[in-house]
Amino acid sequence: MATLAVTNTFSAGTTIVASEMNTNFDDIEAFVNTTPGVVQVDIVDAKGDIVAASAADTVSRLAVGTDTYVLTADSGEATGLKWAAPTTGDVTGVAAGTNIDVTSASGPVPSVALVIDAEVACADQVVSRAQMKDYAETVNAIGSKSAAFNIDFEDGNVQTVTISSGTFNIGLTNSLASHSNSVTILGTNLGAGTPSFVAGAHGGGGNAVVWAGGTAPTYTASGTDVLCFTTFDGGTTFYGFAAGLDFS
Repeated sequence: MATLAVTNTFSAGTTIVASEMNTNFDDIEAFVNTTPGVVQVDIVDAKGDIVAASAADTVSRLAVGTDTYVLTADSGEATGLKWAAPTTGDVTGVAAGTNIDVTSASGPVPSVALVIDAEVACADQVVSRAQMKDYAETVNAIGSKSAAFNIDFEDGNVQTVTISSGTFNIGLTNSLASHSNSVTILGTNLGAGTPSFVAGAHGGGGNAVVWAGGTAPTYTASGTDVLCFTTFDGGTTFYGFAAGLDFS
């Protein structure tokens, strides 16, 4: 740390000459103006002014900014800083696993308006106390089938399929483990073949679907059947029923 040194020293009873005292004042002023770490009080002019470095061992004044503005780094400014309006817009670049907390110390923020214009992947996490309005479900079109295949829950909870011929299994796969899962199937010409619905992959030996009344419905050979399947144990057992048959 620098030490202040003055030219003239005085002892008790010594007569002080004005020129000697002025020299000491000059020493003090020079020390304040040239010593790093010592801030001159006259560098700031108003409430809110900030002292910032403009170069090595050099300080400058950054005038107080506009109300609600925030301090922002800007290499183009003399001090490398400026006051700027806060940035608004999308939250981007959030790393996986990072939580965005919109709560205050006293509880949830009273009102948070979100406009989501892209897909949101919840990764099998709970969305609680949601009030839904004007929502839709994705429809996955499987296409025409004449051999064994799987209906994958990750493709959507409403799916369409057309059967052209064949006797084979249709597997119900990728339901969320230990949870209730449901899927609605719009099947066209299911009766053109002899499909059997099973829990799990079509070739994995899973349980046959438990049908309402104990028997699978008679499918329509030329028309649309609407079937619903629900599991309460993550896909070990599926319960099936026909919501409607022969929508010709």
